[in-house]
Amino acid sequence: MAKLILTSGEHQQEFELAAINTLGRHPDNSIQILDRIISKEHAQILRGSDGRFLLRDLGSLNGTYVSGARVSEHPLQHGDELVLGSTHLTFVEHTDVEESLNRVTIAPSALESIVRHKVDAQAASHDFLPENQIFEVEQLRRDYEKLRIGHELGRAIVGILDLDELLPRILDKSFELLPADRGVILLYDQDGQLVPRYVKHKADKGADDQIVLSKSILSEVEQHKKAVLSSDATMDSRFSGAHSIIMQGIRSTMCVPLLHGDELLGIMHMDSQIATNAFTEKDLQIFTGIAAQAAVAIQNARLAKKIETETKTRAQFQRLLSPNLVEQLVAGKLHLEKGGELREVTILISDIRGFTSMSERKEPAEIVQMLNEYFEVMVDVLFRAQGTLDKYVGDEIMALFGAPVDMPDAPVHAVRCALEMQKALREFNRTRLAENQDPIKIGIGINTGRVVTGAIGSSRTLQYTAIGDAVNTASRLCSVAKAGEIILSENTMRRVASSVDALSLPAVKVKGKEQELKIYNVVGMRGEEWKQERTRPI
Repeated sequence: MAKLILTSGEHQQEFELAAINTLGRHPDNSIQILDRIISKEHAQILRGSDGRFLLRDLGSLNGTYVSGARVSEHPLQHGDELVLGSTHLTFVEHTDVEESLNRVTIAPSALESIVRHKVDAQAASHDFLPENQIFEVEQLRRDYEKLRIGHELGRAIVGILDLDELLPRILDKSFELLPADRGVILLYDQDGQLVPRYVKHKADKGADDQIVLSKSILSEVEQHKKAVLSSDATMDSRFSGAHSIIMQGIRSTMCVPLLHGDELLGIMHMDSQIATNAFTEKDLQIFTGIAAQAAVAIQNARLAKKIETETKTRAQFQRLLSPNLVEQLVAGKLHLEKGGELREVTILISDIRGFTSMSERKEPAEIVQMLNEYFEVMVDVLFRAQGTLDKYVGDEIMALFGAPVDMPDAPVHAVRCALEMQKALREFNRTRLAENQDPIKIGIGINTGRVVTGAIGSSRTLQYTAIGDAVNTASRLCSVAKAGEIILSENTMRRVASSVDALSLPAVKVKGKEQELKIYNVVGMRGEEWKQERTRPI
């Protein structure tokens, strides 16, 4: 992860770098820097195919400097000092936390049979006994210790829903309560792999040490979801074959599961290189109690992040895709990445006939209101037909069938949608006429062909769309269609011939095409009662 760090007085601001980053005074920049000496569009930072970042000055008045030298282009390296105007920034390619995580590895044990029996650690999350059932002072002390730990950790992590902030707090409090030299929190990633997420060393211990976690100990915790305490790892018979422990000379190790209900979220590991029996059974009880409360906080943080991501995803696409596709996106079953793929799609384009003259006769506010009401009706029909709204262009609607997910009989769905749009428009016009307003009439063009579809745009704004000659042809067909007509291309007609009644019209010459296009005017769906109104003589 690469960042720019801006330090101003006692304040520090971090900017995570994307593939394309613009720096300048104007708010449209991905990194806005409020410095009057900086140009509105001052510089760019671009990530190349090799993952390296390139700084490029955009002809700024006061220049861009790296290590005191003015540059027009400069490959950035970790630690580079950038000066833009009076603003100083540092390029950081690897943070200290990332460097520490890179020094944590999980070493495979020599033989799986080294784990010879389960370790049954006393869970710190048991329910408290009623007061009248406590007869031993030791029981009271244990319960008090659970409450104390819960209170201490609760105060440290209350209200924190960012994992990057939460995990350090958890280990910081663990180090206050336990005599450990090193600690690691491992969580499961999206692929179900256990990966280190945060590392902590005791203040007087080397943070540059390589931490090799024993796969045998981690497997013990994973398989049985119980804590492991090894008072002397080099001598413990359960881990006698674990070379990763022996190599490091670790004398005491604790590993506890991060359990939320029955779900294992990850593992917390602490070790001490000081002496044998550095950890006691009481330490294991404390550590298990910490893990129980930490697991709840981690799950809450994950749920908060999931809700935030889902909210952003839903808000971004609910106006573009039908509700079922939005839910697929939110659930992660559908991914819209920047780029594109070649696929066969049916494109439907409609626009209002006589819109220009209508706009000249009416006030802009009235036109906007009319378009909003009209689009509301049309897009509702489109989404019911499982179509994808590509874009609005003035009074024009462009829709896709068969993208971003495959749709069996996409051309048939598109034609049915067009018929439903015309039908819904007639109902809409009845209301307009009752209110002494002019009726709206539309023409629709439909074409099927191979196009490139995908999320296309800048690093800040992406739009799902289709690009290709088939889109241009659909637009030309729309311009040919008269009010009330649905004009199909020959490609589409071949695919719907068994389901759609249509009239063959004289071939037309359209802009951008050398050959005349064979076209068809839709009458209706076969076997259905109502038919499309004919606007041309047969």
